[in-house]
Amino acid sequence: MKFNKIMWLFGISFVYLSASCLLNVSLEQKSDGSSIVKITKPKGCEIIIKDGGKTIIISPLNATDTKPVSTVDTNESNNTLVESIISLAKSKIGNRYQPSGSGPDHFDCSGFIYWLHKTNGIDIPRVSRNQAEIGKHLKKDELQRGDLVFFDTSNRGYVNHSGLYLGDGKFIHSSSGKAYGVTISDLNRGFYKNRFKWGVRSPAKDIQ
Repeated sequence: MKFNKIMWLFGISFVYLSASCLLNVSLEQKSDGSSIVKITKPKGCEIIIKDGGKTIIISPLNATDTKPVSTVDTNESNNTLVESIISLAKSKIGNRYQPSGSGPDHFDCSGFIYWLHKTNGIDIPRVSRNQAEIGKHLKKDELQRGDLVFFDTSNRGYVNHSGLYLGDGKFIHSSSGKAYGVTISDLNRGFYKNRFKWGVRSPAKDIQ
């Protein structure tokens, strides 16, 4: 069973995030009358399951993963809005890059960040260079989940690319490079390692 975006099954909301994520879902009845939903996913597939007030994030395993499943209690967490923005961002993985695009289906880099926040009721500038000045500049080791990250991809000395920090050195963005769309990249290796300029604290945290 393949899920596209958000789909309801057995009263649980699944957010499908991977372009090649094929889920095998079955319902098992227990002797006490309750039910168990069993989900089998291929390696490399990432999904989010929303069940009531809890969001269960199931991430692909890699060499450093020790706990591939993490749970965020959005009823108790003071970062509910941040998690909402991140969930929305991940639901757009694979959507195509479009110059000057600002959603809901196609984006340039700053248009993606702008649309994510606008959709969640937060007003930020439309252009990367202006987005980069909405708060105190942060170093890599100061970044928190949901913060905005900025880059100089042309090595011209100014910000021309933006993304959303996910934690663990990863960020999500709309890339005009090989992916040519919304993708997750590594902040500490590859193309973006030496092109990072600074980050700014998530504007969502100012209103929680």
